[in-house]
Amino acid sequence: MAGGDRVELRGLRLEAVHGVGEAERRNPQPFEVDLDLYLADSVTESRADDLAVTADYAAAIEVAAQVIEGPPRHLLETLAEEVAAAVLSDPHLSAVTVSVRKLRPPVPRDLRSAGVRITRRR
Repeated sequence: MAGGDRVELRGLRLEAVHGVGEAERRNPQPFEVDLDLYLADSVTESRADDLAVTADYAAAIEVAAQVIEGPPRHLLETLAEEVAAAVLSDPHLSAVTVSVRKLRPPVPRDLRSAGVRITRRR
């Protein structure tokens, strides 16, 4: 990534209804989200100690939560794409990596999570 400076946000836990199965779309289940916010070159070059000229990670968390808690999606890939697009609306970011994990995936084995990780650039 340009500059390489990033803000790391780990372990945002939310309840939501996403998945292909009927039960997944009816009953809320736990999801976990991680975000890597890659700062635009203008932010890393300024080195100002001022929230107004950098990415606001509280705002990124809020927009990610709104997507996750919003209308149901079938695929984790779609969910991650929509989170990335919403977070990248912040002009102080050049890219974002989004990880979305379903913490109780509907599989017949003992699996801690099923997830997807994507990186999108402006």
